[in-house]
Amino acid sequence: MDFLAEGLRRAVHLISSADPEVYGIALLTVKVAVVATVIACALGMPLGFVLASRRFWGRRAALTVVNTALAFPTVVVGLLLYALLSRRGPLGGLGWLYTWQAIVIGDVILAFPIAAALSAAAVQGVDPRIRRTAETLGAGTWRTAWAVAREARFALAAVITAAFGQVVAEVGAAMIVGGNIRGATRTLTTAVALYTAQGDFGLALALGLILLVMALVVNVALQVLQGRGNA
Repeated sequence: MDFLAEGLRRAVHLISSADPEVYGIALLTVKVAVVATVIACALGMPLGFVLASRRFWGRRAALTVVNTALAFPTVVVGLLLYALLSRRGPLGGLGWLYTWQAIVIGDVILAFPIAAALSAAAVQGVDPRIRRTAETLGAGTWRTAWAVAREARFALAAVITAAFGQVVAEVGAAMIVGGNIRGATRTLTTAVALYTAQGDFGLALALGLILLVMALVVNVALQVLQGRGNA
């Protein structure tokens, strides 16, 4: 208990004193998470909409692939991405290995199937009469899609939250392609793993608390949004 209490006291001190290293790691994590979430949702949600609303050959296979990718191991994603971005890899010329951009790519690969699969489920949950009514009133493809999206907006907000949560909590791919470089690619999750291994429990706990606060803020924002929608 003394060990935990001492670690907690140091964690509170580091956070309250605005420790540069703690907040630098947190800001980098937010940047990576926001960029990766925006890209993953911008690519995945339209695909989910198509999978849920269109009938075409191979649709079931596509849904199976997307759903299977939800359980894809993060370290395997990191390993494959490392092979692509290394000097001997086909994308080695970009020079992105051990950069925050590499972490973003890995996070996008992991969050993309979440955005696609969950948005497809959200659109499938919309009353079919919404689409039929829009089409009957002469709405085109885009206006019909917008009407469906408005009806599923709270479920789609939850999709964005889930994608953000996956990105923020990911550690395997970030460690492999980012290298956990201080001041450059060290995110909250990789830093927690490193400082715990080094025995700096207070710093690791401070970073873990910030990570929890970030997750709490995002989920509270979603609850507020849904509450206003149901009011």
